Amino acid sequence: MSDQGTVHKKGPHQGQRVYSTGKPLQEAQAAMILVHGRGATAPSILELANVLPHPELAYLAPQATGNSWYPYSFLAPITQNEPQLSSALAAIGDAVAQLSAAGIANDRIIIGGFSQGACLASEFVARTGVRFGGLLVFSGGLIGPPDTPRDYRGDLTGMPVFLGCSNVDAHIPEARVHETADVLAGLGAQVDKQIYPNMGHTIIQDELDRAQRVIAQLAV
Repeated sequence: MSDQGTVHKKGPHQGQRVYSTGKPLQEAQAAMILVHGRGATAPSILELANVLPHPELAYLAPQATGNSWYPYSFLAPITQNEPQLSSALAAIGDAVAQLSAAGIANDRIIIGGFSQGACLASEFVARTGVRFGGLLVFSGGLIGPPDTPRDYRGDLTGMPVFLGCSNVDAHIPEARVHETADVLAGLGAQVDKQIYPNMGHTIIQDELDRAQRVIAQLAV
């Protein structure tokens, strides 16, 4: 694991370390950006590289200030989570820019996360409206209260997406997972949505297997 550097801009999460593992960035043919959850760390989410391996992938994980990307629930009014939310989304954008500078195109970048990180990953892709190589949403969904407008613009045609969550997750309402899947499908993504009965707030093997199918579609 190494420090690939980061893009320095104003914001509570800018200037933080970006951790990496896997193929050296200068040699990688594709990449995965992993976003950690509330109270977790970039090194902890990078452990997914061990169970989602690909010989040509570089794995990057930005670190949140104070180990949390935004202060309140992802269902809270968006303004309550600012400026941290915008800064967190910018941190993912900085990682994408870093990969672009290394010659890795958007269609060879998978963005994924768990819990708070999964919410950020899905919101980033929806707001950006760019077809990436894939999206992995482990126990998460689009950000904002139930009445949030979802007037996203963009074209995600053919982008593979996996969403997995429990039907009784204490943090992620099942309805938000369905809404997220519908929104992304409406933008053209190919969505694999799985609701697991009585699963904890965790990642299980079936989710990893389905994530591997997303990785297998990378243009490498």
